[in-house]
Amino acid sequence: MVMFPLQLIWIIFSVPCSLFIFRLFLHRTGLTYVFRKFVDWVNDGIHVHLVLKVPEFNDSNKQENQFFSRVLLYVSSLASLEDSDFTNLFAGKKPNDIVLSIDDDQIVQDSFLGARVSWHYRVKRDCDNQVVTRSFVLKIKKKDKRWILKPYLQHIHTVSDDIDQRRNELKIHNNINGRWKSVPFHHPATFDSVVMDPDLKSRIRCDLETFLKSKQYYHKIGRVWKRSYLLYGPSGTGKSSFIAAVSNLLGYDVYSVNLSQVADDSDLNTLLLQTACKSLIVVEHLDRYISEKATAKISATGLLSFMDGISNFQDEKIMFFTMNSKEGIDSALLRPGRIDVHIHFPNCDFNSFKNLACNYLGVKEHKLFPQVEEIFQSGATMSPAEIGELMLVNRSSPSRALKSVITALQSNGRSVVKSGPQLCNRSSSSPLPPYVTGEAGGVLWKDTVPKEFRKLYGLLRLKSCKRPGSLDHHDDEMIDR
Repeated sequence: MVMFPLQLIWIIFSVPCSLFIFRLFLHRTGLTYVFRKFVDWVNDGIHVHLVLKVPEFNDSNKQENQFFSRVLLYVSSLASLEDSDFTNLFAGKKPNDIVLSIDDDQIVQDSFLGARVSWHYRVKRDCDNQVVTRSFVLKIKKKDKRWILKPYLQHIHTVSDDIDQRRNELKIHNNINGRWKSVPFHHPATFDSVVMDPDLKSRIRCDLETFLKSKQYYHKIGRVWKRSYLLYGPSGTGKSSFIAAVSNLLGYDVYSVNLSQVADDSDLNTLLLQTACKSLIVVEHLDRYISEKATAKISATGLLSFMDGISNFQDEKIMFFTMNSKEGIDSALLRPGRIDVHIHFPNCDFNSFKNLACNYLGVKEHKLFPQVEEIFQSGATMSPAEIGELMLVNRSSPSRALKSVITALQSNGRSVVKSGPQLCNRSSSSPLPPYVTGEAGGVLWKDTVPKEFRKLYGLLRLKSCKRPGSLDHHDDEMIDR
């Protein structure tokens, strides 16, 4: 009679202790991994699952699947990635920062509203170990699909958007073998640091900001929400830096198209389809490419279709084309609607020189400035890049830097038209506004802008007539109203 309660007490205390020891043993050995895998296997065998694939590209036209990028951001941020069988470790942007990255054929578990799901990252490579296709496979119980699938996908959008905004890391994409390869884009150029006439810079900035707010207007008039700029002028005048500054201003990725690496019209069309929204599409040295007759691989129709962007109806894109000169270029490439805005980048004049001296040397006034101005007025000129380099190497002594610029200008002594804002093909005695030309069949400014804006321009022109700009618009809807 006495032994029974003692046995019961022993059982009561021994069972929890045994379970605790067993769990501790599992935790300290690989048996816990085996046990979890067994539970998952049993769970998968009992329930019916729904499998959803998220490919990187659309199979029909190779257009980039934007949702794939969102899923990649989301899965890479999951805490369960640390509990996976294997993963990659990379150095982050901050010192001593380690970033986890998903690996080929890796499975990552997630839970949402009490339901358990899994993501399988599948990567197919060729014999040279180059990535051919990438995709994510979502596995979810069918019984959970009805009540968690839609909110779960919305949750992925929200989290990935938040991560993207916190990252705010721009990328530059280059085309290689018909595909885009990207690297981080950390160009230091800012819109404020661009050496350009302040009035011209202000109008360009206003044009860009107006474009960003004009989605409904573009759709109303039946046009794709895009804007095209032609930057032309001698080498070293800051065209590439200007594009980098616009990228930093708007927060847009850059897609730099190397036409010599494009196989044919189809390849060029595919590249355009793979570009994302909110991006700058850049083609540099277009005149050189055309003059060298390198377009044999790309037909004239293919090039014009690319410039029009008719193969890709994704919104919010800006296209930049650069040339050293517009002379000898087929007018079909520069017609209104195909190129919306023409911006001339001239060689350095005295005003640009003073901006460079302020940026490079921290000098706003100097006793040598009158001599520099006199040399510029005599017709001597150099590119901003050449003058900037002289200032850079002599930055420890502003006087020495300015003297080196004077010597270079005097030895250069080219007889060129005085640099500065120029109006192209002007034959009328009454010039058009500073930033509008009538060349290439463009519609006259007075015929496209309402009467009240013409009156406003008349007032502004009184203040700016001393120094006209060189921004040429060729768009019927120059100002998106």
